[in-house]
Amino acid sequence: MGRVGRPAGLLLLTVAVVGIAAWLVFFSPVLGVREIQVVGNAGLSAEQVRQTARVAGGVPLATVDVAQVRARIGAIPRVESVKVSRTWPDTLRVEIVEREPVATVPSAGRSALMDRHGVVVEVRDVAPPVLPVLRVSRPGPRDPATTAALGVIVALPGDLARRVAEVLAPSAETVSLRLKDGREVVWGGGDRPAEKAKILVTLLERRADSYDVSSPDVVIVK
Repeated sequence: MGRVGRPAGLLLLTVAVVGIAAWLVFFSPVLGVREIQVVGNAGLSAEQVRQTARVAGGVPLATVDVAQVRARIGAIPRVESVKVSRTWPDTLRVEIVEREPVATVPSAGRSALMDRHGVVVEVRDVAPPVLPVLRVSRPGPRDPATTAALGVIVALPGDLARRVAEVLAPSAETVSLRLKDGREVVWGGGDRPAEKAKILVTLLERRADSYDVSSPDVVIVK
């Protein structure tokens, strides 16, 4: 009986240990959420992110649906991407990449700040002077002209981008820039952006009213 009883006893002990471990992980507040760590945020407050996550303190970390938390936080207009992960024993980590405005679009007397994908990040009464004004007929992420114009803005070196007052795009192939000093730049389509930007930086050293870099192989200065 003794030899038979020992395996049975070990089995019961194993089952008990597994049961206790499962209870600790999935049901007990011992391994519950005590902190929601938010990193990568600048314009968003950590508290706003925590409230949007809607994860109660003490809920077992293992039972948190990270996909749902990611979806809720990802719906914040300012968020471009988000990663949610568990850090044992008691922390939910939220890593955020925020949308960065690259242009402003006039909207009902106010200014909509738009990111590189054509998504409106926020709307302000007064536009930030460092951002160029985007002039398109149908601003939005699915509009080819908007996409082309934003691609041009992103392609410009920082010093040059800060000199641009307006970006006009009647179509995706007819993008042009108006600099803050009044000079005009004919950019054309979205092809060869890095090459066009490099050529334009050199051309602007020559005083003129208009610069055409729509065909980088044959530029025109007037």
